Amino acid sequence: MKNLSFIRKVLLAPVLFALIATFSIAQTPHSDKEVKEDIQRHRAMATAHEAAAKCLESGKKDEVCQKELQAACKGLAIGKYCGMRHVH
Repeated sequence: MKNLSFIRKVLLAPVLFALIATFSIAQTPHSDKEVKEDIQRHRAMATAHEAAAKCLESGKKDEVCQKELQAACKGLAIGKYCGMRHVH
């Protein structure tokens, strides 16, 4: 039983260290350049979403507008919803 307790402690230490490191990195402030790049990405995503709204208003099918949105957002956001997902 002593060995099992020791093994747990040895295995737990790196896990705790990794968690602490993750939270430390996550709270690193962004540089001015990174903030400006984020602003540009948000504006590009907003433009793509506005185009998607106009596409839907024009009477095109949702699938067509979704493909156009995905093409416009390629490289801007994570996932196929261009950084946003809402209820349908």
